[in-house]
Amino acid sequence: MTRPPSDPVFALRGVGRAFGANQALAGLTFDVRPGEQIALVGPSGAGKTTLIRLLNGSLLPTGGEVRLLGENPARLSPMGLRAVQRRIGTVYQQFELVSSLRVVHNVNAGRLGEWPVGRAALSLLWPQEVEAAAGALARVGIPEKLYERTDELSGGQQQRVAIARVLVQDPDVILADEPVSNLDPAHSRAIMDLLRDLSAEMGKTLVVSLHTVAYAFSHCDRVIGLREGRIAFDTPPEAVTEAMVDDLYCVEAAS
Repeated sequence: MTRPPSDPVFALRGVGRAFGANQALAGLTFDVRPGEQIALVGPSGAGKTTLIRLLNGSLLPTGGEVRLLGENPARLSPMGLRAVQRRIGTVYQQFELVSSLRVVHNVNAGRLGEWPVGRAALSLLWPQEVEAAAGALARVGIPEKLYERTDELSGGQQQRVAIARVLVQDPDVILADEPVSNLDPAHSRAIMDLLRDLSAEMGKTLVVSLHTVAYAFSHCDRVIGLREGRIAFDTPPEAVTEAMVDDLYCVEAAS
């Protein structure tokens, strides 16, 4: 059944996540609406990566309820959860590419969840749906890298390959976990421009975690500040004051 456009993409109600005695997240309640571009900001250890993992279904909450595209992942079968996860694309801080493979294979990894096992195995020998992979690489600005070895690319180019992998997946939502933390300033801005523009052009919801707030202000329409696993603020970027930012990072500044 197709969701009405007004339904939240993600809905969190009193969500917490603990790892043993460590409470990584606590009491999170918010919705993410279709088409929003949201930045998660806060110091290291604030819970941003844990929240991203809850949103892509790779973690379940230890308290409260998360709904992903209208579904409660805790109540889904493994097959049902995979079906939901195929509609949620994730760009990772460490790229999560197989460096020894050619770019086309890493891009096509975005389709493995839809292919039968035999076709997925064959794709490692004979690339499948090459036109789709080439089209995704063209959208991220590196069409000429289709058959190059991934480990021969720069960090910025590898992050573009990771984004192309998400594009061939064609998800409803793009999550990006610290996508620019390993890149220099020029490549960081280029990747943030790319994520923002692709989200807008393709009508994809974007949730991106960032260590610093500058790109949150320039590239997103909503900023959620996390500190010690709780929401410190949730507001449009123009409403975030210098005092709010100073308060958000005070734990890190004091350490």
